[in-house]
Amino acid sequence: MWNGLVGVAKETYTASLGEGVVPRPLMMPLVRGELVGLIWVRPLKIGQDALAGIAELANIAAAAGADEVVLAWETHDVATACELPIVGPAPCLNMVLATRAGHVLHQFPYSEQLLSRSPEGWASVAPDWRPAPAPQPCGELVPPIQAAVNFSFTPIELDHPDPFGVTVVLMEEDGYRISLTEAFAR
Repeated sequence: MWNGLVGVAKETYTASLGEGVVPRPLMMPLVRGELVGLIWVRPLKIGQDALAGIAELANIAAAAGADEVVLAWETHDVATACELPIVGPAPCLNMVLATRAGHVLHQFPYSEQLLSRSPEGWASVAPDWRPAPAPQPCGELVPPIQAAVNFSFTPIELDHPDPFGVTVVLMEEDGYRISLTEAFAR
């Protein structure tokens, strides 16, 4: 499963960077080894809104009762959005695999090869994936990612007959892009 999720993240990054966009942070919650879906963070404003928006990715995992979560983000993009110092390699696709018992940070650094530049100055690039450092058990996570990991395993208490369904609807209304697998689709 892990290799498949890494493959999906790398393919998404390659396609998005080729279109001149860095993909937004992404969460992939799992329940008993089954993927719930893909949740991309909503459009963010720089600063506190970005910190909160990334942490709120945890809502779907918590509502689903996830026992594992995978988060993916780009080092420079999250640092810039959250007004944080850059920690670790950049540019770099980071992925963390987390359970209640702990987490392992995986980093996939890359260099950018310029493909084209638009008249507006947007660059289309291709990632040239570099050798990945060894996975880091309990590796340092930037604050909004650490918050998302922590909150993923905190049960959501909603007085509603379908807490998962209502959480999905509310997050979609807030601008999160959610793609549920067939087993979890409403």
